Amino acid sequence: MIKNIAFGAFLLVSGFFFAQNTAMSGAESKAFVSKVSSETKEIKTLQSDFTQTKKMDFLDKSIVTYGKMSLKTPNMLSWKYTKPYQYSIVFKDNKIFINDQGKKSSVDAKSKTFEKINKLIVGSSNGQMFNDPEFSVSYFKNANFNIAKFTPKSAQLLKYIKQIELSFPKGQSTVSQVNMTEASGDTTNIVFKNTKINAPIAASEFSL
Repeated sequence: MIKNIAFGAFLLVSGFFFAQNTAMSGAESKAFVSKVSSETKEIKTLQSDFTQTKKMDFLDKSIVTYGKMSLKTPNMLSWKYTKPYQYSIVFKDNKIFINDQGKKSSVDAKSKTFEKINKLIVGSSNGQMFNDPEFSVSYFKNANFNIAKFTPKSAQLLKYIKQIELSFPKGQSTVSQVNMTEASGDTTNIVFKNTKINAPIAASEFSL
């Protein structure tokens, strides 16, 4: 469950698009990265409602869950699933804190896969994800989105993640969708809505 939540989390915002994606030119990708990196430096907090859809080969129906994401720079991230079950996970101080319907636990995330995932999620709010040495990045565009596709470089991450896509609506510098393909072929899609930038976040959002 922890793995699925962490990957789902990584999974801060892309979906399966029917519009055709085309590769950005070198100049386009450079301009895109520069714009996102510059504008997101001003983000201190980020809050959003989300819908997560997970498709697994052995299930006929997708698993759909709903919740709220809260991020506070430099390194605090909270995912709280509210429907159809209650499950919370907080990344803070190199640890993962979990509340599974009242059952609380913690995991040391330092130097582990979870820490890398957490770093990339937080990086999506400040533009630093493009510089993460754990991933190679390619850039695409369609009529509605600019898309950054992240492919793990390390054998450790490739055991779990095949690719992650972060999608940015045209003219915006924050991620609106995340799509992850796991090594198994299972996919997780997260769509964000009602996003608030730099609004106060209660400390209780990062404690369980």
